[in-house]
Amino acid sequence: DVVETQEHYKSRWRSIWIMYLTMFLSSVGFSIVIMSVWPYLQKIDPTADASFLGWIIASYSIGQMVASPLFGLWSNYRPRREPLVVSTAISVAANCLYAYVHLPHSHNKYYMLTARALVGFGAGNVAVVRSYIAGATSLMERTSAMANTSACQAVGFILGPVFQTCFTLIGEEGITWKLIHLQLNMYTAPVLFGALLGVINIILIFAIFREHRVDDMGRQCQSINFEGEESGVLDQDTEGNIDHVAVVAINFLFFVILFVFAVFETIATPLTMDMYSWTRKEAVFYNGIILSVVGIESVIVFMVVKTLSKKTGERAILHGGLLIVLVGFFILLPWGKKLPNIQWQEIKNNSIPRTTSTEMLMPFWSLQAMQLPSNHTVEPVGCPVTQSWCLNTPMIYLAQYISSDILIGLGYPVCNVMSYTLYSKILGPKPQGVYMGWLTASGSGARILGPVFVSQIYTHLGPRWAFSLICGVVVVSLLLLEIVYKRLIAFSVRYGRMQE
Repeated sequence: DVVETQEHYKSRWRSIWIMYLTMFLSSVGFSIVIMSVWPYLQKIDPTADASFLGWIIASYSIGQMVASPLFGLWSNYRPRREPLVVSTAISVAANCLYAYVHLPHSHNKYYMLTARALVGFGAGNVAVVRSYIAGATSLMERTSAMANTSACQAVGFILGPVFQTCFTLIGEEGITWKLIHLQLNMYTAPVLFGALLGVINIILIFAIFREHRVDDMGRQCQSINFEGEESGVLDQDTEGNIDHVAVVAINFLFFVILFVFAVFETIATPLTMDMYSWTRKEAVFYNGIILSVVGIESVIVFMVVKTLSKKTGERAILHGGLLIVLVGFFILLPWGKKLPNIQWQEIKNNSIPRTTSTEMLMPFWSLQAMQLPSNHTVEPVGCPVTQSWCLNTPMIYLAQYISSDILIGLGYPVCNVMSYTLYSKILGPKPQGVYMGWLTASGSGARILGPVFVSQIYTHLGPRWAFSLICGVVVVSLLLLEIVYKRLIAFSVRYGRMQE
C-alpha cells in the first residue's frame, strides 16, 4: 500500500534532481581545472616541481576523504540542507581562493594546495547526496536513482575538461580587474565559473530542495531531517540491526573497484609511451580520445544497468562487473616475444626529459599541460632503459590495450552503481549519512593509493607484476563476494517485511 500524494511525489523527485545537480557540480569542481593546474602552478610559483603537483592533485581526494564522514554524521541529525549549503559554500570560497593564489609574494604553491584541498572538502557532500537519495526512494526506485547519480557524476568528469578548453580562448593574460585585484584568464576563469555554478546550486537548494523520506515500499515516513509541519507516517520498520559484515564487505569491494580504476586511469600515459613509442603529446592526445569514449560508454552503461538489474538483481550484476574488470586487466598481461623499443638516448644524454615515477602519480589529463619546451626538437621515445624490465618484458599490443579499455569501461560503472545500490538497501531505514560517508571515504582513499601503487610497482617491476597483482586483488574481491553473497540483501527482506 503506497501512501503518497501526487504533490509529495513531485516535490520528492524535484529534490532528487537537485541532488543530481549537486553531484554533477561536485565532479566538475575536480575536473574543470585539472588540465591547467601545472602551467598555472609554474606561473605563480617557479619553485614548485612535479612531485608537488602530485600532492595538489591528491589533496582533493584527501579533503573529500576527511569531510565525507563528517558531513554524513551532520546529515543524520540535522536537516540535510545545512551540510549541503555549507559544503557548497566551502567549495565556492575555495574556488575564489584559487583565483587569487597569484597575489601573495611567496608560498603561492601552498595556497593552491589549500584551495584544492578545500574544494575536495566541500565535495564531501556526495555522502549527503547519496544518503538522501537512498532515503527518498523505494527499493523499486533505488537502482535507477543511484544509476542516475553516478551518470551525473561521470558527465561532470567528462564536461569539466571541455569547459576548461573553452576558457583557453581567454588566453594566459586575459583581463585584470584592478579594483579587486582579479585576473580573469584561462587559469582563473574555470574556477570562477565553478564558483558561479556553486552559488546557483545553493539558491536551488533553498528554493526547491525539501526533506523527504519514504520506506522501502514507498510509503512516506517522518525523520529527524524533516523541517516544519510536514506530515508523514512515522516509520515503524527501523527495528533490527544492520548487517555490519555486509557493510564492511561492500566497503572493501568499493575500495577495490575505485583502486583498480585509479590504476587504469593513471597508467594510461606512461604505458602507451613505453609500449608504442608515443611522444608525450601523442600519448595525451590519443588517451584523451580513448578515455572520452570510455566516459561516454560508462554513461550508456549507467542507463542500461537500470533495466538489467530488474531482471537479474544487483548482486549478480556486481559479480558480472567484477569478472569483466578481471578479464580487462588479464588481457593487459604481456605475452609473445616482441620487446618494446628501448629509449637508448637516455644513456647518451641524461638531460633529456623523460616520464618519471613522480609524474605517474598524476592522472593522464594533468600531463596535458606538461608539454616540452619549444627548443626541444627531439623527444626521446620508447621504454626507458632505466626501467630494467624494458629489456626482457614483451610489449603489450595496441589491440590488447584497446580491448582492455573497452572492458574496464564496461565493468567499472556496473560495479560502481551496484555497490552504492546494494549498500543503501543493506542499510535500509537506518540513518545512512555516516555509512555513506565511510563508503565515499574508502573510494577517496583508493584514488589516492592507486596512483602510488602503480608508480612504484610499474616503474620498478613492470606491467607483468603490476597487472598480475591487480588481477589478484580482483580475484580476492570475487571470493569475498561469493562468501557474503547471501548476506547482501535489503534490510526489509532480511527481516521478512518484504520479499526479494
